[in-house]
Amino acid sequence: MKRLKRIIVTLILAIVATAILTGPRPALAADAAAISRDAHAALAKLYETTPVAKMLGEKAKAVLVFPSILKAGLIYGAQAGNGALIANGKTVAYYNITAGSYGLQAGVQEFGYAMFLMTDSARAYIDKSKGWEVGVGPSIVVVDAGVAKSLTTTTAKDDVYAFIFSQKGLMAGLGIQGSKITRLNP
Repeated sequence: MKRLKRIIVTLILAIVATAILTGPRPALAADAAAISRDAHAALAKLYETTPVAKMLGEKAKAVLVFPSILKAGLIYGAQAGNGALIANGKTVAYYNITAGSYGLQAGVQEFGYAMFLMTDSARAYIDKSKGWEVGVGPSIVVVDAGVAKSLTTTTAKDDVYAFIFSQKGLMAGLGIQGSKITRLNP
């Protein structure tokens, strides 16, 4: 009986977290200026703290920046956030990222995410796709400390380089996750 109660509580928490994180965010989606301002500020901070990001930014066709993604989960999890596509220093489009996950996980975390679109084909793909699933489409390399040490403008040959930054909170565990990026019209 205790196990059944625990399962029910877990399911209820998962449903509530998913509804909160993936539900409509009209105030955020409607304010294009705030999304743009936050994305530019987050990218500037990433450049200050991570020199390899600045180096990639100078060569990128565009940078898709999600300044704040909120992730929460207890076995089932969800994450969501809004961002801006920046090209030549200007915001050219707005996007939303959502994801669901399942696995041994618990916690709440907020973080930023920047994707450096290095090729014309990567830029064209995000422009033409109606919803982009991470893992389908251009090849993505997540840049961690090890990759950053060996990455130069001559070794950067992949379509997209991604950085996770400004992490706050605690999220522990392992899980299966799928992210979808969709264009917004705020």
